[in-house]
Amino acid sequence: MTVDELRHCCLAMPGATEEYPFGPTASVFKVGGKIFAIASLAAEPLSISLKCEPEIGELLRAGHDSIVPGYHLNKRHWITVTLGRDAPDHLVRDLIEDSHDLVRPRRRDPA
Repeated sequence: MTVDELRHCCLAMPGATEEYPFGPTASVFKVGGKIFAIASLAAEPLSISLKCEPEIGELLRAGHDSIVPGYHLNKRHWITVTLGRDAPDHLVRDLIEDSHDLVRPRRRDPA
């Protein structure tokens, strides 16, 4: 997955925005004002940090060398994925979608 593909994948999520609160080198992708992904798009190798269910995060870390606890984030709820290694692109796309779903605002059902 290229930098452009990663950025496009994050911005394709409903309501997604991109901000740079940590400076010009770190893209922060948000939905409803909440972060769902952080990526250093200029870094080599390319990596992305994503919110993840704790149990799923444990399984992913056990099964992929490229998936580690979130860098500078809550290690229980965030993972960092280094792209171009043993995590296939389709998995990265699924993880971006899952992270987005975890933080997006929920619609309340009328009573």
